[in-house]
Amino acid sequence: MLKKRSAYERLISLLQGASWALVVIGATIFFTTLYPLGFFTALVGAFLGSLAGLFFVVVFEIAQQQSEKLEEVKKQTKLLERLLDEKLSNN
Repeated sequence: MLKKRSAYERLISLLQGASWALVVIGATIFFTTLYPLGFFTALVGAFLGSLAGLFFVVVFEIAQQQSEKLEEVKKQTKLLERLLDEKLSNN
């Protein structure tokens, strides 16, 4: 069954995709620009060009994990409250 996602989760997914696009674009631009200076220089430049995008990939991945963690804690809280109510009603 598909889980209904909130607007926040959809936004995080969109920004993750945009971050990966930034990684590819930055690496490609730096590689093609620096290739006349040598292959190794172009590889280093491609890595440096992709760093900004990789930073945002990590940031948005952490945001998604925190959102999932919050949902799990909410589920656990509901279960614990239900157990507590049952225990109190049995006494």
